[in-house]
Amino acid sequence: MHFSKAYLGVWFNGEERLFLRKIEKQGKIFFEEIPNIPKYGQRIEDIGKFKRKDLKKPHNLKVVFRAIRNHLAGNFVGATRDEELARELINLIFCKIYDERFTRPEDIVSFRIGIDENLKEVKIRIFDLFEKVKTKYSAVLDVSDEINLDEHAIAYVVGELQNYCLIDSERDVIADAFETFIGYSLKGEQGQFFTPRNVIKVMVEIANPQPSELIIDPACGSGGFLVESLKHMWRVLENQAKELNWTELALNEEKVATAIHNIRGIEKDNFLSKVAKAYMAIIGDGKGGIFCEDSLEQPSEWKDKTKQNISLKKFDVLLTNPPFGKDIKVVGEDKLRQYDLAYKWKKGGEKFEKTNKLKTEETPQIIFIERSLQLLRDGGRMGIVLPETFLHAPNSKYVLNYILKNNNITWVIDLPHNTFRPHNNAKCVVLILEKNVKQQPAVNMAVAEEIGHNHQGKEIYRWDYKNKKINKNEIWDDIVLILKEFKAKKFERYCFKVKAKICIEKGIFVPRYYWENKLEEIERLAKEDNLELISVKDLIDKKIITFFDGHGSPPAEYKGMGEFPYIRVKDIVNWEVYKDPTAKIPEDIYLQKRGNKKFLQKHDVLYVRRGSYRIGSVAMVSPFDTEVLLTREILVLRSTQKQNEYSLTPFYLLYLLSHRLVSMQAFNKVLIETTLPNIADRWKELRLPISKNKNERKRISEKIESVIESKWQAIEKIKKLKEELGELTT
Repeated sequence: MHFSKAYLGVWFNGEERLFLRKIEKQGKIFFEEIPNIPKYGQRIEDIGKFKRKDLKKPHNLKVVFRAIRNHLAGNFVGATRDEELARELINLIFCKIYDERFTRPEDIVSFRIGIDENLKEVKIRIFDLFEKVKTKYSAVLDVSDEINLDEHAIAYVVGELQNYCLIDSERDVIADAFETFIGYSLKGEQGQFFTPRNVIKVMVEIANPQPSELIIDPACGSGGFLVESLKHMWRVLENQAKELNWTELALNEEKVATAIHNIRGIEKDNFLSKVAKAYMAIIGDGKGGIFCEDSLEQPSEWKDKTKQNISLKKFDVLLTNPPFGKDIKVVGEDKLRQYDLAYKWKKGGEKFEKTNKLKTEETPQIIFIERSLQLLRDGGRMGIVLPETFLHAPNSKYVLNYILKNNNITWVIDLPHNTFRPHNNAKCVVLILEKNVKQQPAVNMAVAEEIGHNHQGKEIYRWDYKNKKINKNEIWDDIVLILKEFKAKKFERYCFKVKAKICIEKGIFVPRYYWENKLEEIERLAKEDNLELISVKDLIDKKIITFFDGHGSPPAEYKGMGEFPYIRVKDIVNWEVYKDPTAKIPEDIYLQKRGNKKFLQKHDVLYVRRGSYRIGSVAMVSPFDTEVLLTREILVLRSTQKQNEYSLTPFYLLYLLSHRLVSMQAFNKVLIETTLPNIADRWKELRLPISKNKNERKRISEKIESVIESKWQAIEKIKKLKEELGELTT
């Protein structure tokens, strides 16, 4: 700024930011920090002079919250632990929401800071707001509650948030703030990962809670599902008010009554339950329906007030995202004995049967399914976020069978893997069902490829397939489009129906497996390129190719102790096999694991079928790779007929398995088991895009062969060079 005419500047390093004004006096240049920069058309003097109607609707405030967190952690003296800073920020957010709710559209908001404004005056104004919040909501906020930040910290937070309308945010600002401040080390052990507001909205819209119905979230966190359900019911009441010509007073009475009598939530964490109460109170009411309890405990052990308000078989609608994680365990014989799913199950034919043997521990996400069903009345509707593995994995089949028994699955929504990242790596789905209702003929399904943010939590923008560029005007959030199709009752791209009978027979309720829109797109592209789609299974049935699994893993203590390479998923790259010298094993271990049947041959094609990001990677076995040990996650495919109707050579097979149309199919076929992607035996369903032109098949095969042979010749030359020049590391 010294060397430009600019007098305002923004400094940003991806985490922290400062707004600066340049001042020139008597030939000298000074810089001062200011709360923000003017909006377009404003003067610098207008900073902070916002009318309520001028506040803008934010999409994602996590970047702002990260900047606030880093600024406070680095500059505020008195509270450095994240949970303490989170409490301070949430109190300020309550002040902001209160100010938005009780300021008329044409009036200037109190939650603001202007240029050159005295910081002590700003602090006093915010403290006055907080006193109003505590007075109005004395049932949920204590008189002793305080904002302990100094005037500089308050000024910074106010400057960052003053432009926005938090009430209208597309996301749950309380949850975003909590998640930003309370890191994995503090909340991960309890599985406290909040549901994005777009996911909550689509669940609420589909479940459609009515003002006359009782709603509960047995793992309510900061109250996201309850707040959105309340807003939904209020919209229903507003429509009724128009139809029946209610007065404004009558409508408000109905809204308050609905919030007080129809909303219930249970939260185990004391701080979060208090936040949920305050949030509900400031949004409208319903604070009396939030209880700090363990939902999974015996109801008889709950506090008396909880028992008066919450009982089993009572609720019309249940919406929840239960805590989940492999490291969280529910223990205690009395607690576990309440649940069928806490017992061991055994397979009897095609069905699973419950045994009399109680487990000593169980993960909460499993028994939360049962507790949720217990809370519902017959015919009640449940919307729940579950790990995808429950809806297809063989070792979780008893859970799926339990869900299917006597219940009607109405909707399943496939959520992207990034939904809960960066805080949790679980791949989830939304399941919506009706309790003790006969299964309807077709299940409604939807697939969201993107959720609006990447694995780091940063916003992403929609890819324009037609123009091959990013559309900076649209957040890539497919949930919005799913909701649009649902409301219009017009299933086009993202929503579709699948016969329940097919899902039950296959034992798979994961939507993208049945996403025919994707398959139709693949078929169209194949037709345009004169390609015929032939399944791998057909090639196996015609004995054109054979296959076998990898050998398995050697004991860890032998790795790096021999001369025979052990090949893992990460070693299949660029069509070749990388031999990691740190993973070589002794000959006797190699022979023992290889056995007498799984011999590798030159020209075998290796296919990765399980692994975090490597599924679909392929390589060809070279003359130097025949004596290696393969992990079981790698599949071996062998071309057995030199002359066949598809001119399928090993080189053409390598090409076909690498084709983008096969990769597109894998998106549908790869399902998540716990957190690890796995295509299982569904690789046989992949359809290879074989050219209908015999000469084209021959041309491609010869080109691939030429490249592969050239590479092998180069390897042979390097090998001879090493022998000639002595011991070399390459």
